[in-house]
Amino acid sequence: MKKLFFSALTAVLLAGCSTTTVRENNNSSETVMVTYHVKSGKEAELQTLLSRVWQVYQTEHLVFAKPHIIVRGLEKTGDKTRFVEILTWVNRDTPEHAPDAVQSLWDQEQSLCEARNGQDGIEIAPVEFLIPSRAQP
Repeated sequence: MKKLFFSALTAVLLAGCSTTTVRENNNSSETVMVTYHVKSGKEAELQTLLSRVWQVYQTEHLVFAKPHIIVRGLEKTGDKTRFVEILTWVNRDTPEHAPDAVQSLWDQEQSLCEARNGQDGIEIAPVEFLIPSRAQP
């Protein structure tokens, strides 16, 4: 019994010491690109919210620290703003099983975005890196 307890304790301690960077052979993780079609005048509010959401993701151990990139640009029409975020979920099933607090933040994000050109206000697509960058671990 003691041996089983110490084996379990060792496993928990080793897991707690793991880093939050992407491992090459981690088949359960998923890198995604999220495009936010921001409502006019809501850019600063969404930027602040994205920072808060990122902190919650990290606190809840839902994402790897790297890669994480957020860029801001204009839509093809040139008069509407969009943000693009790239992040890696620790587990590809995270979005389907996100805590209520995270889902509430996602509702807030959605309220700051709008559908455009037949696209949802927030679009999410799995992606992979083809060229090494400084954003990768």
